[in-house]
Order: sequence, then structure tokens, then C-alpha cells
Amino acid sequence: MGFMIAQRAFIKVYLITMVEQQRGYGYQMLEELRKDFSSFGYSPPQSEIYRALHELVQEGVLYRTKHLKGNDPKVDFQEIVLYHFTDEGSEKAELYKKQIKGDLDRCLGILNKAVNDNY
Repeated sequence: MGFMIAQRAFIKVYLITMVEQQRGYGYQMLEELRKDFSSFGYSPPQSEIYRALHELVQEGVLYRTKHLKGNDPKVDFQEIVLYHFTDEGSEKAELYKKQIKGDLDRCLGILNKAVNDNY
């Protein structure tokens, strides 16, 4: 067991939650995470977002669909990839989130102890 939670595991939890809430495509998820964590001095790397999404697809949690961004293909022909749960994906995602919750609780305990002991 590592000292702290791995960055990709942390990102995967957020991506799973975003898919649960049907909140966008890869780049949109990246921008939302960067905005949400900028006040903490953390900016998730683009490569980690896409690696995490790729892993979730490989693990059978998510599948991808391609869509045109915008309503008029003559005006806006940008293709985006949306992510959805596979048939078993919701169950796999819930199990993954439970596992990571234990890791997050352990990390919080370590960090709280460090703050209390030293400050």
C-alpha cells in the first residue's frame, strides 16, 4: 500500500462521477477538474485524464461514442468522444469507488495526523 493515493486513481474517481452525472467529454472533463482544483494549486495533466479514460474503457467500465459538437454539421464539424457506462460498468465503477474511498480515508488520516502533530 502506497503512502498516498495514486494520481490516476484519484482522477478515475472524478471521471466516473462525471460520467454518472453525464457531464461532458474528455477535454470538458479536464477543464472542469482544472477549474475545481486550481485553488489548491493542482492542475491534472491532460495525459493523465486521457490515460485514465483509456484504462476505464479497457477495464470494461466505460465505452466511447463519437458525436459532432454542435447542432449543424455544416457550421461546426468538430467530433467529440462521449463516455458511457457499459452494461456492467455501473457496478464496476461503484466497486472501484468503494476501494478508493478506503484509500482516501487512510490518506486523510495520515494528513490530519501530520498537521496535528506538527502544527
